[in-house]
Amino acid sequence: MSEKIRVGIIGAGQISQAHLSAYSEIGGVEVIAIADINEEAATTSAHKFGVANFYTDFREILKRDDIQAVDVCLHNNFHAPVTIAALEAGKHVYCEKPMAGSYRDAQAMFDASVSCGRHLHIQLSTLYADETVAAKTLIEEGKLGEVYHARSTGFRRRGRPFVDGYGTSSFVQKRNSGGGALYDMGVYHIAQMLYLLGNPQPQRITGKTYQKIEMDEGRRADSGYDVEELGLGFVHFVNGLTLDIIESWAINLGGFEASSIVGTEGGIRLEPFAFYQNLGSYQSNSTIGNLGGNYNGHLRSQEHWVAALRDKIALLPTAAIGLSAMLISEGIYLSESLGREVTVEEVRARSQSTAVTL
Repeated sequence: MSEKIRVGIIGAGQISQAHLSAYSEIGGVEVIAIADINEEAATTSAHKFGVANFYTDFREILKRDDIQAVDVCLHNNFHAPVTIAALEAGKHVYCEKPMAGSYRDAQAMFDASVSCGRHLHIQLSTLYADETVAAKTLIEEGKLGEVYHARSTGFRRRGRPFVDGYGTSSFVQKRNSGGGALYDMGVYHIAQMLYLLGNPQPQRITGKTYQKIEMDEGRRADSGYDVEELGLGFVHFVNGLTLDIIESWAINLGGFEASSIVGTEGGIRLEPFAFYQNLGSYQSNSTIGNLGGNYNGHLRSQEHWVAALRDKIALLPTAAIGLSAMLISEGIYLSESLGREVTVEEVRARSQSTAVTL
């Protein structure tokens, strides 16, 4: 498409404000309509961002011939029904992370995008970070040698939605979100590692989740908090690679080491970016504090999306990466429930839909 891309926004909550703001800064795109079951939220967002049309039923957006793509800004368990309906209506879809509330629903989204011949793009902002670009370049140039292990880390000392003072209770309820720290923030870091590793096929997964840190009892009761605040995992891939995972919303520590990748000739640590290599008998450590300017992941993700829809670049395989991240996260949950290591075949067979239809 060489002409302007016309987009409809589905969901007018907190995250949609970031999406709308990003679109306002990108050339070649116009937001035509906003839909939300909360009419006040839809009208407020429409007026704030100068969007002419607003609806309380997202299906009205799908009926419009002047909209080529939709942006799904809903809670996780609502992603699959809305995304699939949009794809079947002939729209390209940009969807917030994680891909869905369960692996089965994410697979259904992926399959629908293929069968409908439409683009599905998942908001994975870490793929556009300067550190990711630098790491990808070093790996592709062979500077790490044979890559064999990676570590995915994400740290918040106290950052549980709602109970720690921000966001709504929907983020901490399985009926809306499907999961906690792993689905909320872990997806960014796991997807980043999968992208850098070439999205290898998982084979076996083991994991453990915790919800231990005290919280205000009133907020606990009001929120219906039933998801994990700490997720741990270990993944074996079919090509011999391994990945360990730790993702925290709340933990009594001062921080974790940043995510990393190691190979036979060198290693990388992200944020701040560092490259470790051997030069003959010498060990060289290169640390760079700031690789670029102001990083806005949502903006770069949407810039990439719009450019791909206008046929200026090839769309990154975020749907395939997002699907693999879902498989790994759900594998951790299944391993926790069964108390043992699980295979990806077991995860696929046992995965259940958590989709909620609007």
